[in-house]
Amino acid sequence: MTELVRRNFDEGSQRERQFEGQVASAGLGDGFLVVCSRPQMDGFNGTEAANPQAERKLLEGALARAALQLERLKSDGGTMASEILDFQLELLRDSTLLEPAYRSIAEGKPAARAFGQTLEAQIADYRSATDKYFAARASDLTDLRDRVLTALAPVAHVAAQDAPAEGGIYLADDLTPSRFLELDWSRWRGVALLGGSAASHVAILARSRGVPLLVGVRAALEDVVDGEAAVLDAETGRLIVSPSEATTRWVRERQQARAQRAELDEKYRAAPAVSAGGTRVAVQINVESERTLEDLAPASCDGIGLTRTEFLFHGRGALPDEETQYRFYSRLIGWAAGKPVTIRTLDAGGDKPIPGLTPHGESNPFLGVRGIRLSLAHPDVFRVQLRALARAAALGPLKVMLPMVTTPAELDEVREMLREEAAALGARGIVATVPPLGIMVEVPAVAIAIGRFDAAFYSIGTNDLVQYVTACSRESADLSALYDPLNPAVLELIARVAAHGRASGREVSVCGEMASDPELVPHLLDAGITSLSVAPSALGRVKHAVSDHAR
Repeated sequence: MTELVRRNFDEGSQRERQFEGQVASAGLGDGFLVVCSRPQMDGFNGTEAANPQAERKLLEGALARAALQLERLKSDGGTMASEILDFQLELLRDSTLLEPAYRSIAEGKPAARAFGQTLEAQIADYRSATDKYFAARASDLTDLRDRVLTALAPVAHVAAQDAPAEGGIYLADDLTPSRFLELDWSRWRGVALLGGSAASHVAILARSRGVPLLVGVRAALEDVVDGEAAVLDAETGRLIVSPSEATTRWVRERQQARAQRAELDEKYRAAPAVSAGGTRVAVQINVESERTLEDLAPASCDGIGLTRTEFLFHGRGALPDEETQYRFYSRLIGWAAGKPVTIRTLDAGGDKPIPGLTPHGESNPFLGVRGIRLSLAHPDVFRVQLRALARAAALGPLKVMLPMVTTPAELDEVREMLREEAAALGARGIVATVPPLGIMVEVPAVAIAIGRFDAAFYSIGTNDLVQYVTACSRESADLSALYDPLNPAVLELIARVAAHGRASGREVSVCGEMASDPELVPHLLDAGITSLSVAPSALGRVKHAVSDHAR
């Protein structure tokens, strides 16, 4: 495919040029560029405030108006939008976020300057995070800052173009989540951002709506002309400007092939995954939050292979109590209707800040206090989660999975804690049971010596495993060639864990991004994997990939 594009470049017009980017939402689009610049907020600095009480009321009013706008977008935007905007609404109510602004107002600063400077400091902190999730949240804070500042001085806001003629490709430095939700994407062919992140909320929205998106495009707005013909190739990661006729024909052919493939994938979505050789492969889903399940039928999957519990701990004024967690876990079991539900304990730490839990100032967060290391460092908090899990396990086939395990002693310690909490609940007359306890295989030391870990099951987290094996951040564009899921060392470790699972009669699954990629699924099956946990949107294409596999 890449060679064909390169050949078309050589044969085509001299005006044709390409800019590389990272695929955040796959797809193809051809149309014309709409160059959009975000509103300038420099004019909101203001002068010194004469009346702090009045300035505080101005900010409170702007916050209220911003909340109403977000609620309207939330009601119109569907499930995914609701989840993302809930995050921003929680930020609007976060006293730790707003208190510095109110203090600045009390010291004499105008509301706009106080709020803008407070948010800018928070944005800088998030952007400096090495963890892709938290770095991507900087866009949400920028969105919130601009919305509130616009509510303070609406006449100064200049919006990007709202409704181009059909066929526009949105080109900008960045795009905020609420701005994405304001646009009618039926009129657009895709988005190319000079900044952004594949982990951003905009990327999540784009994937949920099938909008092709490139981020980190290596261009400048001055390199292109508004209205110039373009092709957004969010398959190989290119923005092609002034494409030749040959390139345009190639894109149209690829669009037709994608449409046919998507139609075929959908036929596999509700069916069991069976390879051409007759091997039954379990395909479960990853759950980010309860909303993941709203439009999904349990019959479309073999259960829940990974539940990320981090969202329960974010955007709250306090840590979630036992009842809050128990209710969520119980609803998952009810939805699964007898199919297995695997819940991962809190996977935070390092540069995933949770007030009152995570340490500050670690020099290398990915090698720091995260996952089970953090949980064991805060047993009082961890035991709350274990109690909720033990209670929920009495309701159905629930399994508990520990992240970032490095030594057998960690597994043994948690097993004992879980038994203690289940026994204590029983002594109080509360029904509870000890669920099967498994581990994530993310640390190479675990994969190499997997026989030392007496877990009930194993789930290979390929995202971190590849990162640690290759010593490369998967977010580094400069090291993208080295961050290779098909590195022989990675595949050998996966095969080693799978072989141990077969020999010991214990389930081994893969829940990283490799499992959701139909191009990589055959390699996992060749390594002996027969259980996958994937993004719900990938169910059809992964099952299709399984059905095409010879074994």
